[in-house]
Amino acid sequence: MKEEEIRPKKLFDELLRLNRKDISVYFSKSKYMKIDCPACGNTGIFVFNKNGFNFDECSKCKTLYVSPRPNRESFNDYYTDSESSKFWATTFYKATQNNRREMLWKPKAKQIQRKIERYVPTTELVVDIGGGYGVFMEEFLKLESISHLVIEPSTYLSSICKDKGLIVLSKFLEDVNKDELRADVNKTFVSFELFEHLHSPRIFLETLYSLMEKGDMFIFTTLSSMGVDIQALWEESKSISPPMHLNFFNPKSVEILLTKVGFRTLEV
Repeated sequence: MKEEEIRPKKLFDELLRLNRKDISVYFSKSKYMKIDCPACGNTGIFVFNKNGFNFDECSKCKTLYVSPRPNRESFNDYYTDSESSKFWATTFYKATQNNRREMLWKPKAKQIQRKIERYVPTTELVVDIGGGYGVFMEEFLKLESISHLVIEPSTYLSSICKDKGLIVLSKFLEDVNKDELRADVNKTFVSFELFEHLHSPRIFLETLYSLMEKGDMFIFTTLSSMGVDIQALWEESKSISPPMHLNFFNPKSVEILLTKVGFRTLEV
């Protein structure tokens, strides 16, 4: 798979341009707060500035993260209604969805099916947090006849999922109540490339933990600060594109955070 096949340069550059434009709309009046490492709580060291956002790196666990950080409300508005979010939903993803379906989501659906069969074969409900365009859930439901729920706060993306006939809860996970989920069945929660976007990964995980029942499972993927592309390019990496991407964990640091919240990790 070539990057151009799922991330055409012209479209990706336009997405990044709109992303930079949205900064003045959604973050110019934000209240910024200095934060410590979102994984281990250690005080980070400034390493570079990009798009007006400072990045610190934790000297202990090597997590790379934005600090000081704008308030959560600014991010909620940005992800719900911004021009870059709309462009991603209506133009960028639409133009690449066939390649992404074949190269990313079909293999991912099969991989998740195997994980569920191995660890929680009694799963009766699959919940996709930040389900985006709904392609993962479409492909997974081709493999398994199972109840599902897509949690997606974006106005544009949640509408697309609903148009596909998917069951959608149009909220941020942090605003979901336990009575909106089924407590009487085993659930597997999944989330792909969402962690790097989270305003507070710890609050996200604490909310998720409180929503889960004994025997439930959470599977997720995220960008790593130890990736060879980020290590080589550093602030020149297009993956480092605040305010879209705020957190770059790594296998060591994300396990630290998961353990703090109370999760038992099966694979990292």
